[in-house]
Amino acid sequence: MSANIAEMEKRRSAAKLGGGQRRIDAQHAKGKLTARERLDVLLDEDSFEEMDLYVEHDCVDFGMQDQKIPGDGVVTGSGTINGRLVYVFSQDFTVFGGSLSARHAQKICKVMDAALKVGAPVIGLNDSGGARIQEGVASLGGYADVFQRNVLASGVVPQLSLIMGPCAGGAVYSPAMTDFIFMVKDSSYMFVTGPEVVKTVTNEVVTQEELGGAITHSSKTSVSDLALENDIEALLAARDFFDFLPSSNRDDAPERPCADAWDRLEPSLDTIIPPSANQPYDMHEVLRKTLDEGEFFELQPLHAGNILIGFGRVEGKTVGIVANQPMVLAGVLDINSSKKAARFVRFCDAFNIPIVTFVDVPGFLPGTDQEHDGIIKHGAKLLFAYAEATVPKITVITRKAYGGAYDVMSSKHLRGDLNYAWPTAEIAVMGAKGAVEIIFRGQDAEGIAAKTKEYEDRFANPFVAASRGYIDEVIYPHSTRRRIALGLRKLSNKVLENPWKKHDNIPL
Repeated sequence: MSANIAEMEKRRSAAKLGGGQRRIDAQHAKGKLTARERLDVLLDEDSFEEMDLYVEHDCVDFGMQDQKIPGDGVVTGSGTINGRLVYVFSQDFTVFGGSLSARHAQKICKVMDAALKVGAPVIGLNDSGGARIQEGVASLGGYADVFQRNVLASGVVPQLSLIMGPCAGGAVYSPAMTDFIFMVKDSSYMFVTGPEVVKTVTNEVVTQEELGGAITHSSKTSVSDLALENDIEALLAARDFFDFLPSSNRDDAPERPCADAWDRLEPSLDTIIPPSANQPYDMHEVLRKTLDEGEFFELQPLHAGNILIGFGRVEGKTVGIVANQPMVLAGVLDINSSKKAARFVRFCDAFNIPIVTFVDVPGFLPGTDQEHDGIIKHGAKLLFAYAEATVPKITVITRKAYGGAYDVMSSKHLRGDLNYAWPTAEIAVMGAKGAVEIIFRGQDAEGIAAKTKEYEDRFANPFVAASRGYIDEVIYPHSTRRRIALGLRKLSNKVLENPWKKHDNIPL
């Protein structure tokens, strides 16, 4: 018996050494943690239970039969984050560059199947050179097996990808189908074709960082939701983020004890709207003064800054936040902001997270670039997402709500449950000056000025919409938190179902 135990311990030690000390040192020299060190940071202490520690590839081509390392380049299993179950896989760059073989893919598929079976989130730590070339089509088949499970898990359990090294070619599509992606600055990259291929085909000279680095993907492309400074920061951010998410679409989000009074008043909100309609203010301040303890976990802060998305809590319970940001492009809706918010709204709806929307929107961004790049279809994505959502929806109009953008931003007409407005709200087809110049075309400047004043007196307020029932109540800004908390209590047992369908056909 003792001999068997000794053999087991020997094999275990060999497996945990991965590609060997030299390669572990090389990983550390790049400022990166190893696959197992990352799991130690991500998961609760001593909670990780590994699966498939001894799995090896079965490739016999190109001398691979003589190069076998237990685990085959990925560490898989389950653990807990703040006591809640999560399934994980962590690619090991010290073993064949973290490249994906058929067995490597099989290990990932096994943890994803297990997560689906029991209803637990999946977190993938990606650090891989791509497909294992020696295995050819078997490796490609492995990728497709993983992709299929990403699709089946979508909307059933939350999926989070942490890109902590290279992620190229077919490897990028699994993270792309997960719900959220965090990247690490200067050490993680995502691209379908690398700089050398780009140079060969198009003669463009571009660095890895410029082509697919964390800043590129979190600012320009929106592929990544956050760009973190290093491995540790990314893993700790993932732990914090995990606390906002339910384990599955059958579970409620975790509730955190909160000492912040639900009926706390914020008198400073009564004066946050500037006297001039053209002056901006920071919507972050409104969010901080409304949410529990001022905590707002923002996603995609570097992309489409004219709209804010992220998670907060009210009375300890998770809420999804969508808010126009007057500090950027006056909070206008454009292609990027519409896509950014639409996907977030659909995630919240899939996982039964209430959506609170703060509205200050002057309309859709005009211009030939926007029209020719498809603002009609992209704007419709946000409209579709809000209209489709059956979770509790509370809307607060703080200032402008003009034109079609008023409709799109979780209006009463899109089954908004509680639609509030501050006294400073202006709900109209368009701004007063533009409206008057159309209605009273041809009048002199004095006449236009008089009619503009008349239009403002008539429409630059929330009471016309309230008189039609489109606004449930005009509220004091200082009572916003209290009204939202009460609304969420009322809506906690909301039941609303869409007509039966195989699936919808969102304007992609």
